[in-house]
Amino acid sequence: MPIPSAEITLTTSRPLGLVAIASGKKYPQAHQALEDAGFRRLPNGVFTAPLADAQAARATASALVHHAHEHGATIITSSRPYLGDIGTEIAARLPGTWSAELEIYSHPLWQEDLWPMLWEAGEIYRALEDHRIPFASVLKNGTGTELLLIERPGHRSGYLLGALTDREQEDPHDDPTTPHSIVLPADPSLAAHAVTHTFLPAYHRALHNQDLNNVLRALQRIREEHQTLQAIKDSGRYSDGVPLGNSRLISGLERDFADIAWLSYRDVLEHAPILLTRCRPAATPWPDDAATLTRLREALDHSQDAWNEWNDLRHDLYSIPRTLPTHEWSQVRGLGLAVLPAIETWLADSEAFERQARAAVPGGPAALSAPSPRLLTARPAPLPAPRSAAAHH
Repeated sequence: MPIPSAEITLTTSRPLGLVAIASGKKYPQAHQALEDAGFRRLPNGVFTAPLADAQAARATASALVHHAHEHGATIITSSRPYLGDIGTEIAARLPGTWSAELEIYSHPLWQEDLWPMLWEAGEIYRALEDHRIPFASVLKNGTGTELLLIERPGHRSGYLLGALTDREQEDPHDDPTTPHSIVLPADPSLAAHAVTHTFLPAYHRALHNQDLNNVLRALQRIREEHQTLQAIKDSGRYSDGVPLGNSRLISGLERDFADIAWLSYRDVLEHAPILLTRCRPAATPWPDDAATLTRLREALDHSQDAWNEWNDLRHDLYSIPRTLPTHEWSQVRGLGLAVLPAIETWLADSEAFERQARAAVPGGPAALSAPSPRLLTARPAPLPAPRSAAAHH
């Protein structure tokens, strides 16, 4: 069945009265019909008309039918209450300070703007994939948590709630840390209880596990580069048998390693601090890890100046990929050397960090639903073949 090119969804709100939301490829025609019928447009794009005076309300409804027909807009009467009110009522019952804001995706293409932010591979993902979602309520707590609330398609009541994120992420279908959306009941109190006691704990565990995986993958990349460097230094030759020659070449290789390691170490600096704050070695089978965690915290502290300098540089450079043009290397060279002792500390103590961070997952010790791409506690991989001299010149 084709989707109307101009559509008006009517619902009701206790504080606002009659609420109308326009959508469709020709949504401006629906806007015009609502304006001609005497509806008032709010800053968020919703149109309203009072319901206090029954006679005036009937006149407004009659006018809307006439102008909708005139402008080619289809009217749909929803049996659900206004989603903006539902979002606000749920937000008011969540722990902490939350707000809710209705977003309207009038043109069908606009809902696609949600894809880069949606951290979800469950029912709400499929709803956005298979249905028109002309509006949603976004719940925010002011500290970075954003949740997407939509009416559950194909059902007369109930809602779907999923997570939004501005983090870089993998395909949510393949990422075991992805939090799953939840079906919420129509009652705001029961919905808020489900969000508080089911969704948010799972969401916080997902954040923890994603942070941990980011750190582990970064350390793995550094470890592979370090193993390559060490193999060359131990043999005194490149893989093609060419001797290193002198200490200047070795120093150059170490400087190159530091530059490359820095690009991965940034993930450690970004994600490890919050993980360390949750670690409680005394509550684990490895209380002696406390001294190790202290060393890791000190390594982060000693890296703070380089981290601050990097963040200042980020304002000047549009982006810095792992492979930099020569003229951009000059701006970041030296940061890796400055934190090399800290990087080596993290490589040496990664095993203790991993087991403590896994034990510190919010809600108690828990493993990922699928194994991480590589566990630092696993048996080390064989050393990669040393690179040839040509690879370093």
